[in-house]
Amino acid sequence: MKRTVFPVAIAGAVAMALLAGSSVALYSTKAMADDDYCNVPKADWKTTDELKAKLTGEGWDVRKIKKDEGCFEVYAITADGKKIEAYFNPASFEIVKQDKEDD
Repeated sequence: MKRTVFPVAIAGAVAMALLAGSSVALYSTKAMADDDYCNVPKADWKTTDELKAKLTGEGWDVRKIKKDEGCFEVYAITADGKKIEAYFNPASFEIVKQDKEDD
């Protein structure tokens, strides 16, 4: 009896680990889909010059704009003097994620 309990216990532990791993993978895929704010066709993108003009008009000192994972990534100093790294939707210029240094 002892010989069959041990392999069954190992098989059960392996099955639980696989099930846990698949639920984590499903969660990660869902999280990635929820964070897909910049999934915009290239034809709908505005230019980085337009984004820079918009932000400059709002009092930002734009240091750098680059394309990253479908978003425009901006490094700047905001109108209130805080350093910021922000990601913008390239079609709407909506901020989808930001990190302020002073927060």
